[in-house]
Amino acid sequence: MIGGYVRNLQYEEALRTLKDMISFADIKPNKFSFASALAACARLGDLNRAKWVHWLMMRDGGVELNAILCTALVDVYAKCGDIKSSREVFYGVERDDVSVWNAMITGFATHGLAEEAMRVFSEMEAEHVLPDSITFLGLLTACSHCGLLEEGKGYFDLMRRQFSLQPKVEHYGAMVDLLGRGGKVKEAYELIESMPVEPDLVIWRSLLSSARTHKNPKLAETAIQNLSKARSGDYVLLSNIYSSTKKWESAQKVRELMKREGIRKAKGKSWVEFGGVIHRFKAGDASHVETKAIYKLLEELIQRTKSQGFVPDTDLVLMDVSEEEKEVNLNYHSEKLALAFGILKSSPGSEVRIQKNIRMCSDCHNWIKSVSRLLNRVIIVRDRIRFHRFEDGLCSCKDYW
Repeated sequence: MIGGYVRNLQYEEALRTLKDMISFADIKPNKFSFASALAACARLGDLNRAKWVHWLMMRDGGVELNAILCTALVDVYAKCGDIKSSREVFYGVERDDVSVWNAMITGFATHGLAEEAMRVFSEMEAEHVLPDSITFLGLLTACSHCGLLEEGKGYFDLMRRQFSLQPKVEHYGAMVDLLGRGGKVKEAYELIESMPVEPDLVIWRSLLSSARTHKNPKLAETAIQNLSKARSGDYVLLSNIYSSTKKWESAQKVRELMKREGIRKAKGKSWVEFGGVIHRFKAGDASHVETKAIYKLLEELIQRTKSQGFVPDTDLVLMDVSEEEKEVNLNYHSEKLALAFGILKSSPGSEVRIQKNIRMCSDCHNWIKSVSRLLNRVIIVRDRIRFHRFEDGLCSCKDYW
């Protein structure tokens, strides 16, 4: 039943069933119960309940940790933002199965810790554990997220030359992403043109994102033309590129196309946990019971960061309006509201953890860096792409995401 809920994306129900199982049914959960419950926690990014499931596994002598459970524990802590606990679990369990190593390498990759991921791979080789295609996908992702172009090229070559692993579309996608993030957008496009497998939508979206980062409208148009099932976010990116290069007429045409085709922009949502309750926010949200206090603190933080040199990235606003109007549009993004609430409710010096359903914009990213330095706080944001750990004005992604 728990596994069925997880497979059908009903993660809350899965965890509720585990709780009922323990409380009312007098049935002891087994390895399969725990593996499914951990998967639910990972999908939700719920660290507290992940710790609860781990505690249940260990109490009364604990269950025997097989490769599946070891992998699930390493994975869940990484996906819930606690890479320290993920690392502790990894070095405290048997590591004779490649899946455990893959979970750790992928976890480090998601957190932007490429050096750690590469070190684990070296340890893996030293212990004579044979890597597989997932291992190299994790390594390529780690290099991409940290802008390690030459290292990524080396692993792409190594998987074929030393381990006879033929790259799949996912590996080519990681290489396109790596090249694009590193400013080699022409080389990224040439790789797409020459790759022996058919590029998927993820690859074209990666190229589109790179075109946005490096303000290349022509390449963005090429990517859009190859997206047979373009989503709202794709058109928003294209419009964003046109706006950032002051091509207002082209940006307007994209918005008119979206309106004509009934394509709506995906709404950004952010949430933060406090007192066992998930508090959700959307851009400009005024529905929270503590809205007044949240907005008051947010306005204060905006002014204080500005006084310390923060400049809003108004190129992101897809309208040909005044700079002042653009700033207002940027001020109330969902992650900013969630952060204000998290700061309002937490004690000074404690970490604030936020989750977001879509990619964080560069303005929010830069602003949260400023807030982390201003308040001397660690702020962790999990967006659609990766984890960002903000501390002392810097981010773990090193501005590659």
